[in-house]
Amino acid sequence: MGVIEFIGVSKAFGPNVVLRHLDLVLPEGQTTAIIGPSGTGKSVLLKHIVGLIKPDAGEVRCFGTDMARAPEREIYAARRRLGMLFQDGALFDSMSVGENVEFPLVHHAPQMSAAQRRDRVAEKLALVGMSGTEGRATAGLSGGQRKRVGLARAIVMEPEVVLFDEPNSGLDPMTSDAIDQLIVDMKAALGVTFVVISHDIVGTVKVADHIAMLYGGDLVAWGPTASVLRSEVPIVRRFLGRNLVLPTGPDGVAHLPQLG
Repeated sequence: MGVIEFIGVSKAFGPNVVLRHLDLVLPEGQTTAIIGPSGTGKSVLLKHIVGLIKPDAGEVRCFGTDMARAPEREIYAARRRLGMLFQDGALFDSMSVGENVEFPLVHHAPQMSAAQRRDRVAEKLALVGMSGTEGRATAGLSGGQRKRVGLARAIVMEPEVVLFDEPNSGLDPMTSDAIDQLIVDMKAALGVTFVVISHDIVGTVKVADHIAMLYGGDLVAWGPTASVLRSEVPIVRRFLGRNLVLPTGPDGVAHLPQLG
């Protein structure tokens, strides 16, 4: 079952064709990674999901809502069911950790009391390994801590889909591994749908149930992670070969790395 659907989607900026007749259904309750070289439309795809960009042709459906043509109230209702982790966490440095995480609740959950909001913030910070940090200044957080707080804010409204825009961007290898593990743990704990835009192919293999690869405006690979890694499509093989070396077992076959 698909919670997000791209149906014949095309998008160009002047002569630059970014997406060409894209058909893609992202499965519910799974982690889908969108990969491909820079400039191949990964971030454009993400912006279509939230309705920030409208396709030149085709439809983008989120929870059945056409994110380009539905009435504004329906698009807004669909957006409230989405959470998003931005590249740098997009935290407000003038606010504390707790205030950052609470921000969506203050503006979009007026039915909650202050005590209920505090409890929800504490719960989500605990889930991302940042318990007791509500009073900390965000300006003093490390890159990995900013990502964790950003993730707590992304899930504080308890969305059904969480979008990750380059979650490993700017992180050292050890911190990047920790964020990958956090994504795996969050999916297990929350049971929601994750969509991950990433340049980090090794991390992608660790977290993704499915992989979609974009190249030159086209969807050149789509399917379960193991299937895409064994793709015979030349451009897919070249791209993965330059970015990923899988460990080989005694049988001489490459195996997917395991987390946890």
